[in-house]
Amino acid sequence: MTATVQQILKSASVLSPIDRAELIEKLFLSFDHSEERSVDAAWRHEVEDRFDAYDAGEIEASPAEDVLARISRL
Repeated sequence: MTATVQQILKSASVLSPIDRAELIEKLFLSFDHSEERSVDAAWRHEVEDRFDAYDAGEIEASPAEDVLARISRL
C-alpha cells in the first residue's frame, strides 16, 4: 500500500459510518461496471421508493425474524 493510500485510509477511518459507506460506494462505482450500473440504479430507485412509502405510512415493515422464517420455508 502506498503512502498516499495509507493517508487516505487514515483520513477515511475517522468519518462517520454513513460517510465511509458513501465513500466505499463511490470508489466501487469508479470501476467500469457499465452493465451492472443500470441494474444497481433500478434497485437503488426501488429501495428509495420503499423507504419513502414506509415513511409515509403507505406500507408496513415486517420483523427480520418473520422474513427469515418465510425465506427458510421456501
